[in-house]
Amino acid sequence: MSERWAALSTNELFRLLRKTNDPELRAHLIERHEGLVRHVANSYRDAGVPYGDLIGVGHIGLVNAVDRFDPERGTKFATFAVPTIRGELRRYFRDATWGMRVPRRVQELSLRVREVREDLTRTLGRSPTYSELASSMSVSEEAVIEAVEVANQYELASLQESTGDDEGPSVADRTGEEDPALELLEDRGELSWALEQLTPRQRVIIALRYFHDMSQQQVADRLGISQMHVSRLQRKAIEQLREIMSGGQAK
Repeated sequence: MSERWAALSTNELFRLLRKTNDPELRAHLIERHEGLVRHVANSYRDAGVPYGDLIGVGHIGLVNAVDRFDPERGTKFATFAVPTIRGELRRYFRDATWGMRVPRRVQELSLRVREVREDLTRTLGRSPTYSELASSMSVSEEAVIEAVEVANQYELASLQESTGDDEGPSVADRTGEEDPALELLEDRGELSWALEQLTPRQRVIIALRYFHDMSQQQVADRLGISQMHVSRLQRKAIEQLREIMSGGQAK
């Protein structure tokens, strides 16, 4: 499958993908850059999570990077993909284990990026590129992209917290599900333990559906699988969570 694209550079392949939306080319680009997932996952080996889980979540970040990368912005794909993969892993830790903190330097840089981006937008009359932001701030492009990912992550967390008070809608209310087993998802202490018993893909689907409030179709697009497959995996994961947590509560 890859021989016909062997002579093309990464950016040329992405330009072709944007024109054709060829699913085989998309799969080729994902496979071609899987080493980036291992590179990022290795830095989280001591986080107390099985390495296979890190690879599974990191792969979602890679897929997301392939789908979002703009070859016209002058940034190398690896420079864009690494912080995107890292951001996906941080979201996973936040949603599934509730324990990963973002370094203060990254938080501060995230605030600076927002301010500089607003200034440059007024000056240039358009949104600045990552390269222009990095040059203006005297930091690397990767640092800028990581800061942007953190900003997106915290905006999402704020939205989730705004619906998390006692009088606000529950997880089940927000997703429109009627399965009584979803009441179990409100008990984060039990849930953190129960999620560890699921497969990496099941954990990711639960996190995206019930803590990122994504529809099944959005999850399917994110993972590169069909909506029906997401529905089956979600149903099986919920059934397993019910069994696991009911057993735990009975002890």
